[in-house]
Amino acid sequence: MKSLLNTLYVSTDGAYLKLEGETLVLSVEKVKKHQVPLHHLGAIVCLGRVAISPALMARCMEDGRSIVWLNEHARFQARVEGPVNGNILLRQAQFRAADRVETALALSKAFIAGKLRNSRNVLLRSARDSKDEEAKAQLVRAAKSLAINLRNLAHAESAASVLGLEGDAARVYFEQFNTMIKPQMREEFEYKGRSRRPPKDTVNALISFLYALLGNDCRSALETVGLDPQLGFFHVVRPGRPALALDLLEEFRAVLGDRLALTLINRGQLRQKDFDFRPGGAVMLNDTGRKTVILAYQERKKETLQHPVLESQVEIGLLPLLQARMLARYLRGDVEAYIPFFNK
Repeated sequence: MKSLLNTLYVSTDGAYLKLEGETLVLSVEKVKKHQVPLHHLGAIVCLGRVAISPALMARCMEDGRSIVWLNEHARFQARVEGPVNGNILLRQAQFRAADRVETALALSKAFIAGKLRNSRNVLLRSARDSKDEEAKAQLVRAAKSLAINLRNLAHAESAASVLGLEGDAARVYFEQFNTMIKPQMREEFEYKGRSRRPPKDTVNALISFLYALLGNDCRSALETVGLDPQLGFFHVVRPGRPALALDLLEEFRAVLGDRLALTLINRGQLRQKDFDFRPGGAVMLNDTGRKTVILAYQERKKETLQHPVLESQVEIGLLPLLQARMLARYLRGDVEAYIPFFNK
């Protein structure tokens, strides 16, 4: 199995990356700040204004190492990579599957089943940890509601039905987000309903940033196995939208995004000082906050868990790649069904 290589996240404005021998060197205003052996890196992600030397860029392309630029909100801007991975036969199978209504529906149901089950587990985990009996009861009721949606999902006969069940489950789940935050942290981290582009509170700023990091990992995983991240099955296809990456992301939002966000909040690892509050109500992580989140995200990816299908311990950071491989096997006809990732 492929070992998990580090992703280098560079969030310092004005940073310059260059190659010295077999080492990547990071400088700011011509002062060397950091260096790392290039062979330790699987990808480079630049947040904000970061420059890269042509020599380093060429070497990364030669090695098959992707370079991604995200803005300060972690929204995708550009990607540089070498030759396309995989073979045309897999992509042809993907495009044929997208044209088959029954296949698209089956995959949509699988992606959302993963999302609902993992969201339910986050609610139940928070209920077990809660010392407030009323809060515990609220979380258990919400989890039961998601279990009903999960059962109904199995009988959904159209894309509209899947979308409706997903939307209702998301509403129930996010209505309890404040309940999952410890009482002493709710003043600084009050969830006021889902808001994007821009986020309107600290919770939305945090989870949107994590979803963007995770979405980039899902996109990279799909490209690694040779799938087209633009052609999805649940999310609507439109120019510039990585629909399949968003499909795969659904399985991991709760278990890798929301749970990490709640950990950072409830342990006090993030505070209001880690956010910028902009005119007009926009809220975003500042440089210190981004570094805290990225470090925690990287550490989380190194942890291991028991994969329910492979029945072996795997690094969490490899989960998107493993699911992308399973999806490729299904599209090639090697297996009868695609099984989403369920976190126990």
